[in-house]
Amino acid sequence: MQIVRISGIVAAVAGFALACAALPVFAQSNAANYPTHPVRVITPAASGGTTDILARLFSARLTEALGHQFIVDNRASANGVVGTEITAHAPPDGYTLLLAYHQNIVNAVLIPNLPYHAVNDFTPITQLTQAGFLLVVPMSHPAKTVKEFVDWTKSTKDPLNFGSAGTGSGGHLAGELYKIMTGVNAQHIPYKGSAPSLTALVGGEYQFSFAGMQAAQVLVRGGKLRGLAVTTPQRVGAMSDIPTVAEALPGFAVVGWYGVVGPAKMPRPIVTKLNSEFLKVLNRPDTRERILADGSEPVGSSPEEFRKFLLADLEKWAKVVKESGAKAD
Repeated sequence: MQIVRISGIVAAVAGFALACAALPVFAQSNAANYPTHPVRVITPAASGGTTDILARLFSARLTEALGHQFIVDNRASANGVVGTEITAHAPPDGYTLLLAYHQNIVNAVLIPNLPYHAVNDFTPITQLTQAGFLLVVPMSHPAKTVKEFVDWTKSTKDPLNFGSAGTGSGGHLAGELYKIMTGVNAQHIPYKGSAPSLTALVGGEYQFSFAGMQAAQVLVRGGKLRGLAVTTPQRVGAMSDIPTVAEALPGFAVVGWYGVVGPAKMPRPIVTKLNSEFLKVLNRPDTRERILADGSEPVGSSPEEFRKFLLADLEKWAKVVKESGAKAD
């Protein structure tokens, strides 16, 4: 009886070992066939903004390349937390992705008790781009240059308001940094995305915004807003005639980022395939030209590089938020 029992245990262990050994082969097979049905690309921002523009650009290209739809799902609620949480809690099978950006990290230091960890609850796939912000004002604004703007904000007796795509957005923190460096007092007005924020600025509902370049420069080129300066350390090639904020306010610089993540614990073969496919799209001449024309810079990174970047960004924004005293609404 003892021999039979031991033999049964040995057989069970051997079977388990064989099953475990087969897992990598199974995962590789799934990756080779991936995707077999539509993939949801959650975008934690409103339609028409920088994040949405990138999500639609890459989703269209990946749909063409992989034969199944990559569908953009806009979830702008709660400052992007809703869409990010949906991703964190989705099955880690590669069929739910997030077009993440700098606010996803800022939320972690701005909002207490988030229902996820900004890095550990996600699988980094690749950083796509980096971009600064564009300081824009209504066409009726008295400032015609960035120096005039700095002087005006320091001297005006009128109440100052600046808008952004939401609390904790790159534009919000750029405004807070501007306040710290100039000593001016300005009230922040958060909107649910870049498009609503810029529409309100065109209508003169507030005085200035540090807005995403891709969305803002369309309105600047169309004569709806005046672009005064970029927040990058150097001028941007696509808008080389527009100075940097640092030219009037030395040391000022704010650069945002955009990338793709999925839920934690995604199978490595699927992560590798997604990384490869996103980089193929990023390296297409038409994609790069579009990104550069919009005032951004293509990046591309490995999952490991992107994770290190996210952790460093988390540390950086924690310091900025602490110094500025910015709080979630």
